[in-house]
Amino acid sequence: MGKRDPRVDAYIAKAAPFARPILSRIREVVHASCPDVEEEMKWRFPHFVHDGILCSMAAFTRHAAFGFWKGSLVTGTGRGPDAMGQFGRITKPSDLPSDKVLAAYVKKAAALNEQGVKVSRVPKKRAAKTLKLPSELLAAFASNRKAEAGFDRLSPSHRREYVEWITEAKTAETRARRLTQAIDWMAEGKSRNWKYERGARD
Repeated sequence: MGKRDPRVDAYIAKAAPFARPILSRIREVVHASCPDVEEEMKWRFPHFVHDGILCSMAAFTRHAAFGFWKGSLVTGTGRGPDAMGQFGRITKPSDLPSDKVLAAYVKKAAALNEQGVKVSRVPKKRAAKTLKLPSELLAAFASNRKAEAGFDRLSPSHRREYVEWITEAKTAETRARRLTQAIDWMAEGKSRNWKYERGARD
């Protein structure tokens, strides 16, 4: 027999009026499709567990969400871009698939857990943004290779700090002054904020 958690009852009762029928429908379909499922509160919202996490649901101010832990294997899609889970921003029960389709998903998720199937959760790597160097900095590097080498040895974040410091100057005079100072510091292998780094001396 499955297990219902009174904390889930309280969660549904406290949800916005539009979300209550959505959460209640999901709950009933999950229990009907997997009679041994148990409810738990994890990360402050309801989860359904059977040999591991099956799925979860949540209510927010203007939408609800529902998703499978192994979503890519269950529904063939990963987490959506605009909401938690595989079904987007749910604002009414009809935004979900039919009970028959949901039941099939729940049964598939349960079977995957029973078989011990794992999902590889490799974090997505963010594409590094190309740092565009201002023309005057490139010109300065052409006449000061030591500064250029010092700049190249800096971390991407430190290089970006220099570029932003120079390009965000309000006047041409300030920009020129910052460029001169930056070239001197780069030639010495210093970062833009080297004075505040541990062990730095004036």
